[in-house]
Amino acid sequence: MRILRLFWVFLRVGVMGEAAYPANFVASLLNSVLEVATALAGLAIVFSRTATLGSWRPDELVALVGVYVLVGGVIGLVIQPGMEQLTSAVRDGTLDFTLTKPEDSQVLVSVWRVEIWKAIDIILGSGVLAAALVRLGARLGIGQAAAFVAALAAGIVIVYSFWLILATTAFWFVRIENILVIFQSVYEAGRWPVGIYPAWLRFALTFLVPVAFAITVPAQALAGRLSATVLFGAWAFAVVLFAVARAFWRLGVRHYSGASS
Repeated sequence: MRILRLFWVFLRVGVMGEAAYPANFVASLLNSVLEVATALAGLAIVFSRTATLGSWRPDELVALVGVYVLVGGVIGLVIQPGMEQLTSAVRDGTLDFTLTKPEDSQVLVSVWRVEIWKAIDIILGSGVLAAALVRLGARLGIGQAAAFVAALAAGIVIVYSFWLILATTAFWFVRIENILVIFQSVYEAGRWPVGIYPAWLRFALTFLVPVAFAITVPAQALAGRLSATVLFGAWAFAVVLFAVARAFWRLGVRHYSGASS
């Protein structure tokens, strides 16, 4: 509950800050709509030539696009902005102010910046997902819906932990912005099921840059393709990666010299 209250505070600050620039809303809306339209147009082109793609049917891939946009919105709303600000704060020495606050420093850096207009992606992604679910409704059961929620939660935890590990390397390296940009580029591969890629790329997108856990695995749950073993493995990986990220964060803080050094 304390984390939710902190997030609500920073969300309100983000809303007040962006309210002064309504043009940003229009630009973000157009960008998000264009991205969704491009992804769906790509599916339309593919399925104009074939009935399935790697055994995935059109409605299932529309659901995958919905998950892709939704998770991207979560990343852009709070995860990416917070991690980018963390790297700047470490470089400038302004992280001192956060470390002296009477709250867990990891929690603070995780929610201290909210890009409110990225909520548009969450809404659009949810809309695309809902449209796909209407078409999949006859085949979607309560068990699949529960598996989807569990897989989506595990995927978000995994992505957050991965971003935190990347951002924490700023305690040792001066500039890591390029690494964060690389993640965004790799994330775009999540528009398609990981299973259609070569084996080496599937491994990379599953364990090195965990796009598969964030997008393909939740979509598999909706399509009835997700086994209990894979779901358990996703949550086991999420717990382990979060613990590693937490330990790495504490190690990084111990190495932080601060602005006064």
